Formats: sequence, C-alpha cells, structure tokens
Amino acid sequence: KTVPWLVGWGYDKSDQPFNMARALKAWDRINNLDTVRVIKEFRPTTVVCTHFLPLRIMSLLVSQGALDCSVSAVTTDYDFQGLWLAGAFTRMFVAREETRDHLVAIGVPERRLTVSGIPVRAGLDAPADRTALLRKHRLRDDRPTVLISAGAAGGDYVQAIVAQVRRIATPHQLVVVCGRNAALKASIDAQTFGDESVRVIGYTTEMPELLAVADLFVGKPGGLSSSECMAVGLPMALVNPIPGQEVRNSDFLTEEGAAVRCNYETTVGTKIERILANPARLAAMSSAARRIGFPSAAQTIADQVLDDVDSSLWITRSAQKAMLRVAEAGHPLEDARPARTLAILADAKTGMPVAVVTDDEVSRVDDYFDGRLRYGEEVLVSLDQLSRRNRLALRVRPKTDPHLLLVLRRLIGDRSGVALRVERTAGV
Repeated sequence: KTVPWLVGWGYDKSDQPFNMARALKAWDRINNLDTVRVIKEFRPTTVVCTHFLPLRIMSLLVSQGALDCSVSAVTTDYDFQGLWLAGAFTRMFVAREETRDHLVAIGVPERRLTVSGIPVRAGLDAPADRTALLRKHRLRDDRPTVLISAGAAGGDYVQAIVAQVRRIATPHQLVVVCGRNAALKASIDAQTFGDESVRVIGYTTEMPELLAVADLFVGKPGGLSSSECMAVGLPMALVNPIPGQEVRNSDFLTEEGAAVRCNYETTVGTKIERILANPARLAAMSSAARRIGFPSAAQTIADQVLDDVDSSLWITRSAQKAMLRVAEAGHPLEDARPARTLAILADAKTGMPVAVVTDDEVSRVDDYFDGRLRYGEEVLVSLDQLSRRNRLALRVRPKTDPHLLLVLRRLIGDRSGVALRVERTAGV
C-alpha cells in the first residue's frame, strides 16, 4: 500500500518463466515444511492450484516422486506471470487466448493449455428480476446505478471519488461498498448524510445482486472482481491499480473496450460523467464486457480436471533454461536462433505431450537408442534400458542431464516401458 512501486518491481523481476527457479525451490523446501507434511498425509489424487505458491510445492512433490497425482493450475489474472510455470503439471487454465498464445510461443504444448477464463461463483450471470432487486436495495429504476467498491479491506480514495461523482450533472445514483472498513463507512455516511441518491454499505454477501443492478463499476482491477464484472456485462472505471498484475488487468480491459482507466484521482468524476452522459457508449462497454466474460469458467475447469487422465507434463531443467532464453529474447520460439531449440516427447498412443526437452537431449537419447529415435517416429523406452543408461550416463555421457533420466523414469512409472514419439514444438 505504501510502496506500490516495489510490488511492480518484484512482479517484473520474476515475470520471465523459470528466472528464479533455483532460489525459489530452496525457499519452498524450507518455508513450507508443515504444508508439505499435511499434503503428504492427505495423499490427494487431484490438486487444483489457484496461486503459484501451492503449484510450485505440488510440482516439487510430484517431481520427487513423493506424490502421484494430477496437478492443475488456474491463473487468476488476465496476464500470465512467470512464477506460474512449473517443472511438472497436468494442465494450465488461463484467462484469455493471448496468454495461451504466449505460452505456446515459448514452448509449452498447446494441448496442455485451456482458455477457461477466471472462475467466478456459479449462477452469477443467471437471469435476474432487475425491478425486484432495485426495489429490494431501495434504488430507482429511472437512472443509472454507479457501484463504487472500496475492496474487501476498504480504501480511503473512495471518499474523494464519492465527492466527485456526487457533483455529476447527469442523473444517477450511488451504491458505495466499504467492506469491513467501519471507519470508512462512518466517514462516507457523514459525507453523504441526507442524500437519498447514495447508499452506503459495509461488508455484504449480496454483491451478486448489486452487480446485477449496477450500470457502472468503479474500483480496482483485481482479477476476481474484474472477472465477475465481465461475467455479468458490467463496464468498469478503474482506479488505483497495483503495479504488476492489476496494471496488466487494466491494460486488457481497456484494450477490449470494457473499461476506462482513471490515471488521475482528480478526474475520476469527469470520466464517469462522460460515460453516463452517453448511453450508447455505456451499452457498447457492457457488450464488450459480456463478450470477454467467462461466467461458466468454474464449470469448464471442473469438467476438464475430472476428464484429464493423462500423467504430468514434465519440463526438463535444460528445457526450462531454453524457455527462459526465448522469453527474455522477446520473440516466439519459431524465430529463435538456432530455430530448433525445444522438442516434445508425446505419448505414442494418445498423442498427448508428456515432456518438453531440448534438441540436445533428443540427440543424446537418440544416440543411446542406436539411432532409432527420430522426429515423428515411435520408440519404446523400457525400464531395463533406462536402468542401463542410469548406470552408464555419468561415465559414458558426462553431458547428459540427470533430470532427463528422471523424467524418463517418471514417464515409465510402474509399467515395463512406454512408447514415445518425438515432435517439434509449435511453429518450428
């Protein structure tokens, strides 16, 4: 709150995938011992992570062989942050198509990605009796409703916004939600005393109803609040975005025409008045919001997680470094030099990608199998062969990355062997 620039710096510093992998792995091991113990005792079969911290923990446990379970990641902002990419996961759910395209461009197999949107509560977009809801919340039906949110913890900037919006000439009504900030609610109650066009609310569980009757939302572009607004087609006026994810969210929402961003607290009222005075513009923003909304995201995610029967996707250490180089270079993998940096090992039976490796790693495995491993061709990797390779790897082929051996061993699992096919990454 007091040093937002530091949040933005940290976000940008860790934005490239696997940029801080080694340091974070050590931190995760030390800092999450109790959490790891509980997870191991519970022994889950399916884990859905809505934050990158549990995703990293689960990826580490699966990589170590401590757990054998499906691990899915659900990103909760519109832009992708590099800390979300882990060395082992089953599926990643992202908020929009551009995020998927970015991940494919740096080497993540597209079949392991699902554009689901950000999950919101079920039924948020269900048809509502607007007239009845307006009556319930003591609101008029002959003027637009501006919903101002101070966020779950409240925000002092709301007092300045309320003062500006009350001066707007276009007829309107205000609903101000102060959350658990009792002091803020008391201040705004005093500020708006006697004004029947303003309703001031503290903590409430009726936000779905307020979203349904509102015509414009004023607040911060958090991932969840933004996705709720988009799900019901509610335009947004964005204020005080936190550097990092909230700024990125505001970029996306304004780019799509579903929001305006207020860069100056002194002109919030002016921007809101221009929108309210132009019903056609407000309607267009509402249509844009509904177009990019995913009201069924939670159901989409649940269905896909239950349908997924594939093992984890593994990304070797060498492949992680290659992905980092591609991301830092700022151009797609297909434009990289040399062009063929990464390759995919796919299950020969299902075609599902099971590992991302480097071309050099393919060559090493290719040498080991006497030239039988070729792009587009199938090869059986057996436990006996892998055991011999484990014994000889460090002596005979010093450059072999032991993590590649670990990946092959995990792919075989309890079976005697697994049929794999080597494929080019997308665009190569």
